[in-house]
Amino acid sequence: MLEIAPEKVAHIIVRAREYDGKVAAWDDDGAKSDEDDADSILEERASDATRSELAEFIANLNEDEQIHLVALMWVGRGSFLPEEFSEALSTARTERVNKTEDYLLGVPLLADFLEEGLDKLGFAVEDAESGIL
Repeated sequence: MLEIAPEKVAHIIVRAREYDGKVAAWDDDGAKSDEDDADSILEERASDATRSELAEFIANLNEDEQIHLVALMWVGRGSFLPEEFSEALSTARTERVNKTEDYLLGVPLLADFLEEGLDKLGFAVEDAESGIL
């Protein structure tokens, strides 16, 4: 049914949480390095690769995996019921016009929706995340 490994989805969930936790840098004058400030790990800086690494991971998924990822997010968001997953897949395939990584990274609460989608489809999120955390 799901043509993307739950472990890959879990990886995206973990990385999306890292990305969502970032805040705009308040002292981005370049005067001090990130190593000088422990709080800087939570700040989004030009040198931070969190978003680009997540986008690259999603972009490197094959087309079917990307379509299943989008449909899974829609189920988690409540746009489709779990029993409508095949319809969500069909819609994701036909409405695919933007890069999947750009679309998904523009969705607020992406990690929550993916986690909820896995849960609604009967996958144990904790099991999928166990090898990642």
